[in-house]
Amino acid sequence: MSCIVKINEYSKTPKYKQIINSIISGVEKEAVKVGDQLPSVNSLLIKFDISRDTIVKAYEHLKEIGIIDSIPGKGYYIKSTNFRQKAKVFLLFNKLSVHKKIIYDAFSQTLGDQAAIDFFIYNNDFRLFKNIILDHKDGNYTHFVIIPHFLEGGEHACEFINQLPKHKLVILDKKLSDISGEYAVVYQDFEDDIYRVLTEALPLLEKYRKLKIIFPPYSYHPKEILAGFEKFCTEYAFDHAIVNDISREKIQKNEVYINLMEDDLVTLIKRIKHLGMKVGEEVGIISYNETPLKEILLDGITIISTDFQQLGETAARLILDNEKKHIANPFRLVVRNSL
Repeated sequence: MSCIVKINEYSKTPKYKQIINSIISGVEKEAVKVGDQLPSVNSLLIKFDISRDTIVKAYEHLKEIGIIDSIPGKGYYIKSTNFRQKAKVFLLFNKLSVHKKIIYDAFSQTLGDQAAIDFFIYNNDFRLFKNIILDHKDGNYTHFVIIPHFLEGGEHACEFINQLPKHKLVILDKKLSDISGEYAVVYQDFEDDIYRVLTEALPLLEKYRKLKIIFPPYSYHPKEILAGFEKFCTEYAFDHAIVNDISREKIQKNEVYINLMEDDLVTLIKRIKHLGMKVGEEVGIISYNETPLKEILLDGITIISTDFQQLGETAARLILDNEKKHIANPFRLVVRNSL
């Protein structure tokens, strides 16, 4: 019976959820029947080298949803085999970050017990992206949910993604124009989003003489962001520049800096403080992507950000409702003291 429980060490799915998903899968495949005893906590602890709390958490959740029960001194057993999940999801993110965790948590919570999730990370590496998908392509997944951001090699991404069954495909965060067929997408409209929120911030930006966006040459961020930035600056006659390396940039008064990477924000703030300038008065900062820290850092960093929680929730609803819609995710400006 211990073979019913599977742990994939390469998956980023929490191990307690992997245990839950394994047993639910066994129920659905009729590999177990009512009354069958499950592996003991101690046997799983030894077999997979995981904590007792992880195993107990999984078993207690299965008890809550009525699949298993326990008898003191005898252990856990299958109580019901009537449970069925709507989906088995292959979830592939480009990296781990605060924002990706928000997406994952919202996605997982919205699906709840109606889906099993196998979660993987490819670190913006197209070759790893490709290999992970190929290794799991035949895993009986009902959906392949992917975020396609690459440092290099991404020019071949659409050709590869087009090989996946479109009725199972859900793309998150970035819309790819060369994907054919009917599939689901929840995306940011990167060019229009930055243009629109900068227009919204125009009354505050007018006190500065120059706008600069920090965009490293080797970045996975879409070039459409630069297109929207330049469109805004041209239309409203702002002197502007693209900064490749903020650590070497000459920082001057009456400039606004838009940063995309968290490391660049730290470097920028350090350099401004070293020069003795006042953020929000002499130098402005607008930072991509909301985090709790930005609410309090320097009495508040102005942010432009998609709604990561809604992105995750919308993706999950598309799966549960089996819809193939293309949905633009909300993007907002939150003005704080740094502007």
